[in-house]
Amino acid sequence: MAHLAILGSTGAVGRELIEILLARRFSVDRLLLLGSSRSAGQKIIYDDRELTVEEVAETSFDGMDLVFLVADAEASRCWMPVARRAGARIIDNSSAFRLDDGVPLVVPEINAETIGQARLIANPNCSTIIMNTVVWPLHRRHSIERIVVSTYQAVSGAGFRAMTELRQQTKQVLDGHQPEPSIFRHPIAFNLFCHESAVGEDGYNDEERKMVLETRKIFGKHAPAVTATCVRVPILRAHSESINLTFREPMSEARVREILATAPGIRLVDDREASHFPMPVEAAGQDDCLVGRIRQDTSQPDGRGIELFVSGDQLRKGAALNAVQIAEYVVAT
Repeated sequence: MAHLAILGSTGAVGRELIEILLARRFSVDRLLLLGSSRSAGQKIIYDDRELTVEEVAETSFDGMDLVFLVADAEASRCWMPVARRAGARIIDNSSAFRLDDGVPLVVPEINAETIGQARLIANPNCSTIIMNTVVWPLHRRHSIERIVVSTYQAVSGAGFRAMTELRQQTKQVLDGHQPEPSIFRHPIAFNLFCHESAVGEDGYNDEERKMVLETRKIFGKHAPAVTATCVRVPILRAHSESINLTFREPMSEARVREILATAPGIRLVDDREASHFPMPVEAAGQDDCLVGRIRQDTSQPDGRGIELFVSGDQLRKGAALNAVQIAEYVVAT
């Protein structure tokens, strides 16, 4: 039985994490829910028990076996050292430590063995997880040289307030009014725009840069080259990605389907006759990433190109579920 603490328990990912721990029957002796002063006092039901969110403090992590940090990077940088001094193992969902040397960056289906005895384990970016859950089983059997990915990212990636903003703006537009941006810089209803993370001098935004650098760390020295275009779209929940792959050797559709049909964390949705392919409305609330639109890239006449389309729940496999899978591995080993 484990003593667990969750910092950020009232956010979108935190609440999803609590539901997944219960659904997967994770062995919990004590569950401590933590948050900022704004969140303290909120009530959350866990396994028919009403738990009260406590304001995080210097002594909050004393006696904890595992700590989930599901707040922002600033909070993780502040409280990770406190949790580590208390002796807990830490699973961090933020970007704070992902690229640090000695910190495993883990998608359990890919590289769980890198966890070892690490006291701090990082959860990758949501878009990175969703892409690589699908790409890895192909790459490990038939080397991929290059990935070109375009993302269609739901507002769930920016939290509850962003989801509320989409609902409000949609009503405003349908009622004939101008939408009023608050969380995002631009209107999100009936619109799409470059992911809101900062754009660097090279023209890539931070979300795109994460997909490139995190994939390199997760896959190791034989990682493919990656280029990404990340876009925010007016979808409440579940990210989608258009993925173009260039293999080292010619690759057939049939072989791709054969590999993905038995790969963990993936469900094939690829019915051409019915025009039924991955959709965020069907991926939302699901653990598996949906993959389809599998076809030869006819612009690569040497037969090395494959096109895919993926939808995956950003709050589940893209965040909370991946963290719980890491915790299950930690407890089992």
